[in-house]
Amino acid sequence: MAGPLISGGRCFSAFILFLLLLISQACDGFLLPRSYKHLFAKEDEVYVRVNSLTSIDTQLPFRYYSLPYCKPIMGIVESAQNLGQILMGDQVLNSPYRLRMNVNESLYLCTTPPLSEYDVKLLKQTTRDLYQVNMILDDLPLMRYDRRGGFEIRWIGFPVGYTAMETDDDYLMNHLKFRVLLHELEEKDYGEFYEIVGVEVVPCSIKYDPGKLQMYDPIPSQSCPLELDKYQVIREKERVSFSYEIEFVKSEVRWESRWDAYLATEDAQIHWSSIVNSLIVMLLFAGGVHKILKNSVGAYWARRNQEFNKQVHQATQPQAKEKLPGWRLIRGDVFREPGHSKLLCVMVGNGVQITGTAILTVVFAALGFMPPASQGMLPFGLIVFYLLLGVIAGYAGVRLWITIKGSPEEWKSVSWSIACFFPGFICVILALLDFIYRENHSTRAISIYARLQLYVLWFSISVPLNLSGGYLAARAERTPHPVHTNHVPREITAPRYRSWFLVLVGGSIVFSVLFLQLFFILSSIWLGHFYSAFGFLLIVLLLLVVVCAQVSVVLTYLRLRAEDWKWWWNAFFASGSAGFYVFSYCANYLIHDLNGLSGSASATLYLGYSLIISIAVMLSTGSVGFLTSFYFVRYLYSSLGIEGDQKSEETVELIAE
Repeated sequence: MAGPLISGGRCFSAFILFLLLLISQACDGFLLPRSYKHLFAKEDEVYVRVNSLTSIDTQLPFRYYSLPYCKPIMGIVESAQNLGQILMGDQVLNSPYRLRMNVNESLYLCTTPPLSEYDVKLLKQTTRDLYQVNMILDDLPLMRYDRRGGFEIRWIGFPVGYTAMETDDDYLMNHLKFRVLLHELEEKDYGEFYEIVGVEVVPCSIKYDPGKLQMYDPIPSQSCPLELDKYQVIREKERVSFSYEIEFVKSEVRWESRWDAYLATEDAQIHWSSIVNSLIVMLLFAGGVHKILKNSVGAYWARRNQEFNKQVHQATQPQAKEKLPGWRLIRGDVFREPGHSKLLCVMVGNGVQITGTAILTVVFAALGFMPPASQGMLPFGLIVFYLLLGVIAGYAGVRLWITIKGSPEEWKSVSWSIACFFPGFICVILALLDFIYRENHSTRAISIYARLQLYVLWFSISVPLNLSGGYLAARAERTPHPVHTNHVPREITAPRYRSWFLVLVGGSIVFSVLFLQLFFILSSIWLGHFYSAFGFLLIVLLLLVVVCAQVSVVLTYLRLRAEDWKWWWNAFFASGSAGFYVFSYCANYLIHDLNGLSGSASATLYLGYSLIISIAVMLSTGSVGFLTSFYFVRYLYSSLGIEGDQKSEETVELIAE
């Protein structure tokens, strides 16, 4: 016996070593970005980097140099990216915008050749589609301030151009005014050093003829004109001159607090109100669950002796049988195998994996391991945690399968199905969306190399871990049901409540816990806002788990009291139907907050990603609710404590027949 155990331990150690080597290779291929403090001396050169052009109107990011912008002298160089940045469509490149630390200056950049018909068409299209230019300086995105109605509005990036309503002409933003906030270090033993703690930009459209200037030649400071005839119009055969100026301003903001200006966009009072409402819902259902346990389980423990045996004897009389609670009458069928049991096990396994992934990601984000300066780390963390939690998914799904079937047969098929069900669904949806990205030449189109990397990570990490979890579940000792199942199924009478009605009610209660955070998350994804309330999100996730469990237990108990022993799928969708409400809310957000976006391609992209989010929410909430109901039902029927009670009911049914 010791030989196989030692051999198995060596194989497991070798497998773990292989995973570590594979992850290290993936980290080498996709750089994990972090935010380091950079110190700059006076006149040190710092270059602005550019990211993909983005639009909240089309959701189709484009390459910065697809427009006729000035290119750097040393050539275009792409920065190292992690897997999350690639999937998000980020493409960080160098730019010719050079800043000399703490030196205010105004510089000429370049003049384009005469604009071609294609250039004019592309510039006009990006201008009218509200595309934004995204620039980065020392890992800080450029911010633009605007005042409307007495309020100060902050924007990330600046528009490609401006469309005049009175003339219907388009004008290009070709002159940038950078305002860089510096924090001077107090230690001056080694000279003056500075930290960049903020970057602001004011874009202008200025038409002028620079003459025979070279790149970085000084020019007079420019003021943003107010008359349209002084703007740089987008017109065929027009030559566009680009320039910029820099102003450095001392600031008391420290480097550790420089992201506060980007993240302080949400009112904490709103989050606390949402949490209080969720707590009220949780406490109400906690009272309901306590009453159920007290009336059903506690009552039987108090009458386990003579009174219980007396009720069993009286049950032989037809008129006395109705006095027994409905859930007791179906104890011979309550653990009967449900329809499509394999699909149920697969969905529960995937739901457990998604739930664990969400909680771990939010915990690490709340602890500061995924700062906003590290672009793409959040989706990268989601992928890594999902891959590693495959062992839990395989164990949960196969364990449930063995409990239902009574034997570990076909556990490998269940593990393979768990490993491929939700990832396969995502691959199909992303393949359809990627076709739209490629047709529109977007930077979010996934390259073949990145796609191969995803497949390698999936089949070399997630699938083996799923099979390992299934193997552990198959080797574990099976826990028998507390009561035996009758050979002949009991007829189900007409339920007091229709199952779809209970499902919709349960889903609405679960959705009420998360809808506010869903609004902020959608705004972060589709409107370009930074999401930073991970502490609140973690509290909401924990409350969501508790509410899912409570809702599913209460609705499952109502089904059992109605003598309906087909509770398995109802227990799953009692809380899992929240996914339907999530998709409905996303559709409402598309219509009212995004104004339907621009074109069918953009709406299709939005609905595709919304469908992925909704399915993930359905699997997560459904698995939490089902597993809680499953253990509740086992506890409920194990509390009877009399083995012969079931045989007595079978005898009564035979006599009645």
